Amino acid sequence: MQFSKHDLTTTEMLILNSEMNKREKSLALAYLMLLAGHLGVHRFYLKRIASGVIQLVLFVLTFVFYLAFGISSGLESEASPDTFYSLIFLVPLLLAGLGLTIWVIVDACMLPGMVRSWNQQLEQSLVAQIASHRTGTDNNF
Repeated sequence: MQFSKHDLTTTEMLILNSEMNKREKSLALAYLMLLAGHLGVHRFYLKRIASGVIQLVLFVLTFVFYLAFGISSGLESEASPDTFYSLIFLVPLLLAGLGLTIWVIVDACMLPGMVRSWNQQLEQSLVAQIASHRTGTDNNF
């Protein structure tokens, strides 16, 4: 039998609310972490590790291309006016930077849904644990 939140007793609801207060994710905190969005911190917070790692790697690549572009353009200005070698680093820098910027903007729009989804999954998991404890099949609490 599938239990829902509405099937719980008052005591079980108190337990559910207590556990939710301890474990649920905060939208305000997720938005604060989005300020460092290019690092993927908000994705790590929401346990989306794979996409957080991808964002972090993309940021590191952008930073490396930025440094390489700066060094190559500085060396070229001293050696010759030709800027071909610095363009080799400028194109990937712009592509990676633009991709990362678009990703962070999209994440800013998707963040409420991601937090809501996390909290709903957590609540369903806790209700299932409480229901199994009620029937005596699991002793997690």
